[in-house]
Amino acid sequence: MRYEDWVCRFWQYGERYGRWLDRCRCSCERHVRLRGSLRLVERCEARGMVACHDAAEVVAASDIVVAAVKPYMIEKVFAPLKDALAKKVVLSVAWTWDSAKWEQVLPGVAHVSTVPNTPVSVGEGVIACEKASTLSDEQSAVVLDLLGKLGAVVELDTSLLFVGGTVGGCAPAFVAMAIEALGDAAVRHGIPRADAYRIVSQMVLGTAKLQLATGQHPAAMKDAVCSPGGATIKGVVALEDAGMRSALVKAIDATLQ
Repeated sequence: MRYEDWVCRFWQYGERYGRWLDRCRCSCERHVRLRGSLRLVERCEARGMVACHDAAEVVAASDIVVAAVKPYMIEKVFAPLKDALAKKVVLSVAWTWDSAKWEQVLPGVAHVSTVPNTPVSVGEGVIACEKASTLSDEQSAVVLDLLGKLGAVVELDTSLLFVGGTVGGCAPAFVAMAIEALGDAAVRHGIPRADAYRIVSQMVLGTAKLQLATGQHPAAMKDAVCSPGGATIKGVVALEDAGMRSALVKAIDATLQ
C-alpha cells in the first residue's frame, strides 16, 4: 500500500505533533483527534483536522494512531480499544513503553515504539525507533516514511531505545544551555543579544550539518579549527580545565538513573 493510500490521523499530541501534521497533511486524506476543548477544536480546524468526541471515534476513523498520552494512562486508555485497533497501526511516542509492554496491552495489534525530540517541530529532529515491532514490512515502510518527514530516524534494539531517546531527547536542553552561555559571552564582549544568539545557533547548526555530511570524527573537526598557539586551542584547554567533557557525560548518566 502506498503512503498516499493511507489515512493518517492522531490520538492526542502536543504542539510538536501538530506541526508534524502540518508537514505531512499534503500526503494524507484527513486527520482526526480527540475533541476535548474549544481551543482544541479551533486548533484542529486551523490545520484542516476533525476533532472527534471520544476515543472510539478517533480509532474508527484512523489507520495510524499515534499514542501520545501520558505513560501511566496507556493501559486505561488503550485496553478497552483492543478490538477496535485490530486492523490499525499504533505508533507510540510514550516514554518507557517498548514493544513488550504494548504487546501485553494490545496483543495481536500492529504497534511500534518511538522516542522523538523537540526539533521534530521544524523537521530537524531525531527519532529513536525500536527495531522490535509487530508491524508488517509494508506497515513499517509507511511508518518510517512518515517519521522521516520529521528528521533522522535511528532504529535501535529494545535495550538501547530509551538510551538513544534520552540522548536525543534530553540533550537539546544541554545544547540550549551551551547556546545561552556562548550568547552571554558574545554579549559580554559587545555583541547585541539577538545577533549573539543568531551567530551561536547558526554555528551549532552548521557544525552539526558538517559532521553529518562528512562523517568526520568530532575530534578531527576540533583539531581542524585549532591552529598551533592560536585562540581556539586556548579555549579548548579552558573547557577541558572546566570539565566540560565529563560534565556532559555525567548529565546523560544522570538522566538515565
